[in-house]
Amino acid sequence: MKKNGNDNLEEEKKQLEKRLKEIKEEEKKNKKKIRGRVLRKTKLSSNTKSNDEAKTIEYIEPSVENNDFSSYTNANYNTSRSKIKDDNSNMNMSALIIIVIIVSVISGLIGALIVTKLNGGTTTTGGVTTSSVKLTETNSIADSVEKVYDAVVVVEGYSKKQLSSTGTGFVYKKANGKAYIMTNSHVVSDCETVKVLFTNGDELETTIVGNDTYSDIAVLSVKDSDKIKSATMGGSKKSKVGDTIFAVGSPEGADYAGTVTKGILSGKDRLVAVALSNSTSSDYYMNVLQTDTAINPGNSGGPLCNINGEVIGITNMKLVEDSVEGMGFAIPANDVVNIIKQLEEKGKVVRPALGIQMMDLSNLSTSDLSQLKLPEKISGGVLVRSTLENMPASDKLQRYDVITKIDDTDIESTADLQSALYSHQINDTIKVTFYRDGKQQTTSIKLTKSTEDLSD
Repeated sequence: MKKNGNDNLEEEKKQLEKRLKEIKEEEKKNKKKIRGRVLRKTKLSSNTKSNDEAKTIEYIEPSVENNDFSSYTNANYNTSRSKIKDDNSNMNMSALIIIVIIVSVISGLIGALIVTKLNGGTTTTGGVTTSSVKLTETNSIADSVEKVYDAVVVVEGYSKKQLSSTGTGFVYKKANGKAYIMTNSHVVSDCETVKVLFTNGDELETTIVGNDTYSDIAVLSVKDSDKIKSATMGGSKKSKVGDTIFAVGSPEGADYAGTVTKGILSGKDRLVAVALSNSTSSDYYMNVLQTDTAINPGNSGGPLCNINGEVIGITNMKLVEDSVEGMGFAIPANDVVNIIKQLEEKGKVVRPALGIQMMDLSNLSTSDLSQLKLPEKISGGVLVRSTLENMPASDKLQRYDVITKIDDTDIESTADLQSALYSHQINDTIKVTFYRDGKQQTTSIKLTKSTEDLSD
């Protein structure tokens, strides 16, 4: 009688089970060592044409040590030592792939955690992911701002009981029951009364201790209290171009008091032409720090600070042109040390004077220049028009001398000469290089007189 497909399948199954039983008996008999198990799956196909009748069975394939399996065969299963080796290789490769995947997933998770830590977390809205970046520097800036913030004040100047000017100032010193405030001269000049507003809401009327138009520095004082905080002055000379800096001030008045802006130190030792009057010509050159930190009207007199929260400059001006952005300036902190000392002690700054009347060489006509017999290389300098009696230059210089250098500083204009001269103190000695009758000469002049003596 012919067996159908199901009978054949049952017969093959019995044969397979019988052979597996024999193998197990052989293993027990030979006391084989088995060390580990791997669960595998295989598919056994029937001899029928229908794939739907294919069966899946599970079995445990042993990992064998010192086994010498001989080949065995049945209708649908053929294996050998090489087959076992290949299967183990496939298993190892599969395990390796799984390990790689796991490591990749873990690495991805670690990477995500690191990114999240640096970025301060991410937010997904409408499919768009954004991050809130938290940089170490940001935290440092916040800490630095905190050091100086409560020392900054709004400065309001009044004339005829009307608000006439608004700027910024900061407490730089507390001594003898007073708190001393630094600001710009142009903020308080021509004001009858000056008030300062502190971050805690206190409003106090101040005393103008001293005011110096040339340096654009003014010193105010109020009665000291425990609520008043002072800033720390830093050295502007130690600051480097590219340093992170920030400004605190009240742009556009008290409504925006305590505004903090951040940038970098863009330049040092910049000479900016300054006009004390409304004329187009400059009266002198001011040495300043340059920054791209936002400086706006109302910031004048406020602190420019380094990353440590130390004041390195006093903001006082910006370049205003349609084609220019990010060019603000500040008076270097090192330059104001002697000035504020004099303002505290005398209420004014005493500067040395040469005692000459002068004009820029560039303002002379071609015919006048030819009479001076200057070398062709001389294109700039200061012409001495006359000397004043009993002044330092009276017996050293004379009419028609052309000054081209003071110490090691080239002199191109009267502004250059004033800047070089005012960098010295009374009783300092300077070396003056000049041309007389076309010949270069040098002389030493002791600065025994001040600008106050010019009015005598």
